[in-house]
Amino acid sequence: MQRRNFIKASAVAGVALSALSLNSCAPAPEKKDEGTDTKATDDFALNEATIDILQQKMQSKEYTSHAITQLYLTRINDIDKNGPKLNAVIELNPNALDMAADLDKERDNGKVRGPLHGIPVLIKDNINTKDKVATTAGSLALADNFAAKDAFIINKLREAGAVILGKTNLSEWANFRSTRSCSGWSCKGGQTKMPYILDRNPSGSSAGTGTAVAANLCAIGIGTETDGSVVSPASVNGIVGIKPTVGLLSRSGIVPISKTQDTAGPMTRTVKDTAILLGILAGADPDDTYTKNNKVEADYTKFLDINGLHGKRIGVEKTALKINPAMNALFQKAVDTMQSKGATIVIVELVKELKPIGASEYQVLLYEFKDGLNKYLSTANSKMKSLADVMAFNKANEAKTMPFFKQEIMDDAQAKGDLNSKEYLDSVKKTTGITRTAIDKIMKDNNLDAIVAPTNGFACCIDLVNGDYDNGFGFSTPAAMAGYPHITVPMGASHDLPVGVSFISTAYKEGDIIKLAYAYEQASKKRLKPEFKVDLLG
Repeated sequence: MQRRNFIKASAVAGVALSALSLNSCAPAPEKKDEGTDTKATDDFALNEATIDILQQKMQSKEYTSHAITQLYLTRINDIDKNGPKLNAVIELNPNALDMAADLDKERDNGKVRGPLHGIPVLIKDNINTKDKVATTAGSLALADNFAAKDAFIINKLREAGAVILGKTNLSEWANFRSTRSCSGWSCKGGQTKMPYILDRNPSGSSAGTGTAVAANLCAIGIGTETDGSVVSPASVNGIVGIKPTVGLLSRSGIVPISKTQDTAGPMTRTVKDTAILLGILAGADPDDTYTKNNKVEADYTKFLDINGLHGKRIGVEKTALKINPAMNALFQKAVDTMQSKGATIVIVELVKELKPIGASEYQVLLYEFKDGLNKYLSTANSKMKSLADVMAFNKANEAKTMPFFKQEIMDDAQAKGDLNSKEYLDSVKKTTGITRTAIDKIMKDNNLDAIVAPTNGFACCIDLVNGDYDNGFGFSTPAAMAGYPHITVPMGASHDLPVGVSFISTAYKEGDIIKLAYAYEQASKKRLKPEFKVDLLG
């Protein structure tokens, strides 16, 4: 699975070319409850509703925000807690309906804050919200962590009029606890399922957001990424996800892993909705120095150009051309579509340039996780005040907190020194510095507008005993280590398993890759609604 590849010694810069297995799964999850009507699922009133569609419905008074919010709450009860039991939502916001009602009053009085006014959104459960909902990172150790104030990006959402519907499950600690973990599992939230085929893994760490958006449990969602945690679950769940340039969005109030790589990112069903949400979330925050000199566009929807591929030069990653027959066919069709819309294709080899530094990323994250988490917990409303406290809690409650795998990544992080350590400083230079230089050089030498590849392999099986396994390919690491933007768009599916195609570029080129992604999306139309199949055979 496209978990964080830095914990896999056999993976190099996020890529390992092994054979794809489509049939060897762990035992399938329980089947749907007797009496569940899948046709009713298909007939959900807000299936595939976009921000624009929901605004039109509220403007015409077909629905209020309160009614829309109630429909999503009912959908979550029917599909997430019952029926297929996707387990994507870890906790609902008890104030959601009240928020929606207040926003309806504003609309009735002639005040509409903007495109998100009255739109329900689900938030990954490592992002602080001041509602009566804990921010736990999926950990029982943080069950008492009720934030005193919103994360910076949540405040931006509230100002824009969004309804905070609730929190989504995630790979515990954003998949930075164990080298043997199963993506989408947390000790608080359990295992999230992939809505297309229920015994497949929705990928991590923003697994709950990916599943929720794909299954129409919300209009839009927010995930976070250090390496792959937005784009990977977006890809395998057949949706759009963007990891912005590190520093475009504030990280204040988000449970951290890495100050050099962490960022939140929109997860939606269309490129347009991603562009709308990105513009609302972006901004400078005095509490996050990485945002000090960021380059924010007032409106990313201005880059939505159906002819956006015309005249562009696209670099195709060479290692992505021979993965496995099913992936090769989908990727070749995607490249053909880009060419048919006027793009020039250039074969490039970025991954080869990054082979020498694959191990350094893990060292950077160990140091930064310890430093960042200790700082976050020192001011949090939790009894846990340090990484050491969390580790002690997990050990004292091992039967509940570590039933399948342990906390060896935390052990490694706790053993590290501070951010003045030579090992840390040398590793940062290798990861961020070399990766940026490699991407910049390939882009400049070939006069490229973006580099593309499949985002990752097809979803692997849920396996709580052995953990995630390599699923054949991954392209998140170059942009992650560089802190550069990366967007994934649905590319198609094989055996009902979706996969996305990635566009990456250099710092603050979100507008450029949104333009390319939108043009590809409109030319290909590969987004498919899930059917909640029990397993690969139906």
